[in-house]
Amino acid sequence: MNVRFLGAAGTVTGSCSHLSAGGLQLLVDCGLHQGPGADEANRTPFAFPPPALDVVFLTHAHIDHSGLLPRLVREGFRGRILATAATADLVEVMLRDSAQIQEKDAEWLTRRAQRAGDETRREPLYTPADAEAVVPLVRRQPYGQVTPLGGGLECRFLDAGHILGSASLELWYPHQRGKRKMVFSGDVGKRDNPIVRNPQTVDAADYVVVESTYGDRLHKGLAESIDELAEAVRDTVARGGNVLIPSFAVGRTQDVVYLLNRLVREGRLPRFDLYVDSPLAQEATRVYLAHPEAFDEEAQALLRRRTTRGLRLHFTTTVRQSQALNRVRSGAVILAGSGMCEGGRIGHHLKHNLWRPECSVIFVGYQAEGTLGRKIVEGAPLVQILGEDIAVRAEVHTIGGFSAHADREELLDWLDAFTTSPEVFLVHGEPRAAAALEDAIRRRLGLVTQRPERGQAFEV
Repeated sequence: MNVRFLGAAGTVTGSCSHLSAGGLQLLVDCGLHQGPGADEANRTPFAFPPPALDVVFLTHAHIDHSGLLPRLVREGFRGRILATAATADLVEVMLRDSAQIQEKDAEWLTRRAQRAGDETRREPLYTPADAEAVVPLVRRQPYGQVTPLGGGLECRFLDAGHILGSASLELWYPHQRGKRKMVFSGDVGKRDNPIVRNPQTVDAADYVVVESTYGDRLHKGLAESIDELAEAVRDTVARGGNVLIPSFAVGRTQDVVYLLNRLVREGRLPRFDLYVDSPLAQEATRVYLAHPEAFDEEAQALLRRRTTRGLRLHFTTTVRQSQALNRVRSGAVILAGSGMCEGGRIGHHLKHNLWRPECSVIFVGYQAEGTLGRKIVEGAPLVQILGEDIAVRAEVHTIGGFSAHADREELLDWLDAFTTSPEVFLVHGEPRAAAALEDAIRRRLGLVTQRPERGQAFEV
């Protein structure tokens, strides 16, 4: 089998691996690139002819794993997209939202160019019609079911414990020395993540492709992180400010709402109004509630109780409702996308609150290099938001324990569960994180490792 790493090599976005085996052409994820240079990367021609692809495996719905599927279909892909049931439902709402953003961004760039005397129209990366064309190709794949693909290949999804529906992929393929097995971790979840189950481990493989997002660090404990969250919210409200929580609409938003609600139910926070300013988050939350079979036991029990003693939750769907939040001077806790502050409604809330010392910004997820979120976390005194320089005077909290990704020790434990000694390919991590994890794997597990560059191919 030949495997080419076409995305998330030396970075954390644009996940995409191309496989050739048994006469089939396969793709593991087809993600959107994010951050500096992303538009050019997202418009670069595919390194394979899309009509020649037979199967795409989708490990989960996050846009950095699924966001180029509409372009793939528009350019001729007509094969199967295999995903879990929850991922199938989530990716439908995510791609619809992404397409609307692509169209709005193209319109804004066109108007800006016209004001500068350039009449060239900017075309969106893809349209809502392109996103809708993905849906009929998705095939729902249960966890644990071995499925023949043809050409002697078989696959199986295991629960990755990252977000609802996330999966690791086992792939068996023919080889001249007998059948071999390659495992793609997808994004491995942190143990004891809210709502979802802990990640399943794999017993054996010849090759493993593993993410390395947090390969150079350890997360704080969840209990400690919950304490920090409660303290930050309490203190900010007490001094008359607003709390902003930049959050990914799928996964992180549902986790934070769940935990804040638990704090209110336990009496550790007074009952308050929480505003989720994201139409996508509202749709994603509906999908979460439709898939209790993927919840852990604690979340299933809470769903059954359906108590009304928690926080007051409000979803703001319209632009007018979102704008009204910017007139609130104190006591608002606002969850809004995007999680890295690159676009979305969080930008407007930051513009109105980041310069106010009585306010707080709580980061509960990874901030990639070059993003606005990363600049704020690293202590920039001044940032540009929506074309305006904004002073950073609000308190900034970074609470790493809410990450949905496994940290270094959890990734090492996940790899240590293999009874064989697979060769390991490290992807989905910035160079420093991947290098640190690679060093730990070699020293502690004694495994052969590779850190592929973008476009690099291997025979396995």
